Amino acid sequence: MSTTRLRDRIFAGFGAVLFLVTASAFTVMVIIDMVKKDDKPTQIAQKEEILPAPEVFKPEADVTELQTTDLTEGSGVQAKSGDTLVMKYYGTLASDGTMFDENYTKDTSFSFKLGGGQVIQGWDQGLVGMKVGGERRLVIPSTLAYGEAGQGAIPANSDLVFVVKLIRIQK
Repeated sequence: MSTTRLRDRIFAGFGAVLFLVTASAFTVMVIIDMVKKDDKPTQIAQKEEILPAPEVFKPEADVTELQTTDLTEGSGVQAKSGDTLVMKYYGTLASDGTMFDENYTKDTSFSFKLGGGQVIQGWDQGLVGMKVGGERRLVIPSTLAYGEAGQGAIPANSDLVFVVKLIRIQK
């Protein structure tokens, strides 16, 4: 009988260890998932200045590469990859100037990590070096925007124009 008891105890001990390992692994996965969700761009709750809508820009030629134009050069710190930028933006279709999304005329801002893949490639590439307080126009080919998939009100293969203002860099 003692061999049966020993075998039962070993089996129970193995079950307890297995439960502990499984529960720990599940906890780690939940924590990793929560951290990943924190990497998504967000709308900031803090009230921001309401800006007038910028003048619509329509490129005269086909958009084959990213074009950046500083409309107003800022005087603050330059944005670099890894910085969390707080932005105002006004997005239009390059083809006809139709506005598809904006927060210029609202009291909200948009926050994301530059170079973190949280926004389209045209933003990740086109905002590097921008100074706080600056306003920049980005003319973005569809390959650096939403490509063949499109997104919401943005048709597939659409070139985009954004006027963006860098409000601040959060550390």
